[in-house]
Amino acid sequence: MLLLNRLVVVSILSLLLATASTVLADPIKPSANLPQSQPWDLAKLSQPPGFTWVDTDSPVRSLTFTGETFEGHPTSVFAYYATPGSVLGDESLDKDLPAVVCIHGGGGTAFREWVELWAKRGYAAIAMDLAGSRPVEGENPHKQDNRTRLPDGGPFHGDEHKFGRIDEEVNQQWPYHAVANAIFAHSLIRSFPEVNKDRTGVTGISWGGYLTCIVAGVDSRFRAAVPVYGCGYLNENSTWLSHFARMTPEQKERWVTLWDPQQYLPAVSMPILFVNGTNDFAYPLDSYMKSYQAVPADVHKQLSITVKMPHGHQAGWNPPQIGHFMDQWLKRGEPLPIVGQPKLDGDQVKLTYDTASVTQAAIHWTVDDNPVNKHDWKTTAATVQVDSILAPAPPKDAKLWFMTVQTEDGSVVSTEMVFTDQS
Repeated sequence: MLLLNRLVVVSILSLLLATASTVLADPIKPSANLPQSQPWDLAKLSQPPGFTWVDTDSPVRSLTFTGETFEGHPTSVFAYYATPGSVLGDESLDKDLPAVVCIHGGGGTAFREWVELWAKRGYAAIAMDLAGSRPVEGENPHKQDNRTRLPDGGPFHGDEHKFGRIDEEVNQQWPYHAVANAIFAHSLIRSFPEVNKDRTGVTGISWGGYLTCIVAGVDSRFRAAVPVYGCGYLNENSTWLSHFARMTPEQKERWVTLWDPQQYLPAVSMPILFVNGTNDFAYPLDSYMKSYQAVPADVHKQLSITVKMPHGHQAGWNPPQIGHFMDQWLKRGEPLPIVGQPKLDGDQVKLTYDTASVTQAAIHWTVDDNPVNKHDWKTTAATVQVDSILAPAPPKDAKLWFMTVQTEDGSVVSTEMVFTDQS
């Protein structure tokens, strides 16, 4: 009888564990547009990774979680985590929270101030280091010298690790680990009881924006995505053309097939906002617009291009349209304006927009023959009417032009770039 009872208990426990595992898995459902060449184990990435708290007492907490295997050993990934309750000292705030995964760029790390910014906005937020390191506490995290290498950290994020190891196994290359760790962070934050797993977003800056473009196509569980600067088609135009020039045709094809966002953007299914500047040194407008256009037409996608937006982590997380967009889709906040395509009508341009509040607008153009990311831009204010916006037409010799609208909180939405010189 005792043996029978033990068997019953074991059976019940096994069933409960199996059920819990199934619930926790909440598997990624890959898009039909996701290429067969994608190298990640999506069932594995759907599971929350093992993790250990490093600090649970500070307003911004810290932890490490287990990443993929690198050079024969499992890796450890450092991350900061914050909630409205942790930063404001009121645990009652931590219920049914939307959440955001923050992906740093080249030379970056997990940034405490970034998750704190999101927590103060009402989100749970996680930011992980993608270079096998952690920031030195109390030192300026924006200086690369202020990092400590983890004993079991994954690959570093230098150009050698991004491009120079293309002949190695996929799991020995940085893009593989960076994407996996961003998705692991998503699975982890979704498992926290204070988080509403159906209201999660992802944003990344520079290389983090590049990763956001990939992650948004791979991980269908996100409900909103905002890549900043980063894009695809790096082999066609980017600051890394010299790296591709040193590759053999086979190496270049392999890199583009495995790691360029152009492969994954057609699989994006959640609302996505692309944020960039006209003169970005790394991710120029021609590759950027191709990336935007690679997202399916039936997906809610918007652009926010500003003239000569500076490039950097703080400059990349400051634009108010990022939070505005996340609030729209994760907190049912006020939507960003939706603009049409600007139409030339004699000596004027007419732009239609929806009913969202627009406080000002402008038209921007360039006439010089400089490279696409080195143009000298001119700007003229436009007139905002009830249902349309009027602006003077750009000069007939304009090479590129576009329009922007701005809301009361400073959020900027732009039209698609008009390339008039196709030579």
